[in-house]
Amino acid sequence: MNCFFIEGQYIDIINKTIFAVELKVGDGKIVSIRKIKDNPELPYISPGFIDAHVHVESSMLVPSEFARLAVVHGTVATISDPHEIANVCGMVGVDYMITNGTQVPFKFYFGAPSCVPATPFETAGGEITTEDIHDLLERKEIVYLAEMMNWPGTVNRDPLVMEKIALAKKYGKPVDGHAPGLKGELAAKYASAGITTDHECFTKEEALGKIQYGMKIAIREGSAAKNFEALIDLIDEYPAMIMFCSDDKHPDNLAESHINELVAKAVAKGKNLFDVLRAACITPVNHYRLDVGLLKVGDPADFILLNDIVEFKVKATYINGRVVAQDGQTLIPKVKNDVINNFNTSLKSIGDFALKANQSRVRVIQALDGQLITPELKGEILLKDGSALSNPSSDILKIAVVNRYEDAPPAVAFIKNFGLKSGAIASSVGHDSHNIIVVGVDDESICRAVNLLINVKGGVSAVNGDQEEVLPLPVGGIMSTEDGYEVAKAYTKIDRMAKEMGSTLQSPYMTLSFMALLVIPDLKLSDKGLFDGRKFEFTDVFLQ
Repeated sequence: MNCFFIEGQYIDIINKTIFAVELKVGDGKIVSIRKIKDNPELPYISPGFIDAHVHVESSMLVPSEFARLAVVHGTVATISDPHEIANVCGMVGVDYMITNGTQVPFKFYFGAPSCVPATPFETAGGEITTEDIHDLLERKEIVYLAEMMNWPGTVNRDPLVMEKIALAKKYGKPVDGHAPGLKGELAAKYASAGITTDHECFTKEEALGKIQYGMKIAIREGSAAKNFEALIDLIDEYPAMIMFCSDDKHPDNLAESHINELVAKAVAKGKNLFDVLRAACITPVNHYRLDVGLLKVGDPADFILLNDIVEFKVKATYINGRVVAQDGQTLIPKVKNDVINNFNTSLKSIGDFALKANQSRVRVIQALDGQLITPELKGEILLKDGSALSNPSSDILKIAVVNRYEDAPPAVAFIKNFGLKSGAIASSVGHDSHNIIVVGVDDESICRAVNLLINVKGGVSAVNGDQEEVLPLPVGGIMSTEDGYEVAKAYTKIDRMAKEMGSTLQSPYMTLSFMALLVIPDLKLSDKGLFDGRKFEFTDVFLQ
């Protein structure tokens, strides 16, 4: 047996105690845990952190690169919903994620995407059928049915929705939820269908109701959606019902921190250390029945060494007994990554983004920093020669969504709070169908930003006068095959440019990516038009 020993202060989460031990690891498992004389100089030993709900694609990195960055922060496993690449490439995309993830020593656990395409009101590039879900749930790599965004179909017991949920139950795999704002009787009906989690709660009242109906709450702190402050107090009374997740995390943020940031923030707020680590390390393992070690004899040797239990700086990360990160450096080597894509639209002209108008009163999407919900506003745009223009002085800018799967006229509307004073920013990371989404001050800049992405078949771009920046994302138009830290640097540069153009949003590109997410109310824009997420129907840009 190939063995090694580690001494440290063992954090016994279940029994809520800490004591010095000698850990013996052999053949990738915990062989023994022996108490030794207390020594406060020793590092702390904890189970590794788990992201309880994440779309790896939103990091703009393929799984193997995501892993290289995540392990530095003590993450050993993720509950990953591959529905972003599935919306672009269907089952080929899901297979890509699974295969790519197996190339590195990291524990990716994927879900079967339940809602691809997300709605019939947008153009997607792929479809996951009920037969596909059946095929996926038979696989050991697929441990759950991913977020059931069709909450109306769930509460109304739509036969197709219920068939998908029944398949998950047949294979003994949990069903993730996605029901922002759902409360009361509707939330009760949603949970009773077999939904076991939700990561979309944005008020304590909403989350508390869902907990009482038996759903676990994944507290989310991503690059755009941040619900930690609103929800963290739930851990005081319901520690067994809480998990932590990022949902969507851009590469610059992932390079800085991951679940360790939520742990540190919770402890800093005075939350019980052991309850916090239970949420970060244990509850996801038990809920999804993961083959991830919890520092017990016979478990896989998945654990982390912490310098302290205040900032939770990770000294080393071990997965299956192998050290994969140490002293802030990843030890996972870069691997070769293949490319798949689905990008079929022609270059656009400035006139494609013109919007005829005979009045200036419009519905306006209100982007909120740190939230995915987008209230509807009424606003005034500018008119010139019968065309509707942005009104930068009121921060009401033109937004457009361009079908990237076939040639079609762009959908055009207006949005507030992006703050751009000049130019345009665009992205082919546009949840969930990943069409091109662009916000800009003038039609020329909008067209140039879009065409930069069409030329490279996907990515993020910024245009400001003579200045142009583009970060290509050749895998599905949403992920890069390059070194994760280099992608993070490139993204930081283009993010800085967007802010220099006037954006006051904390993460303008992440916020942009959600402006076509029709399943989050109130007002969104798909490639087919302006959409009312409360009524689940299209609506007019111009007010009557």
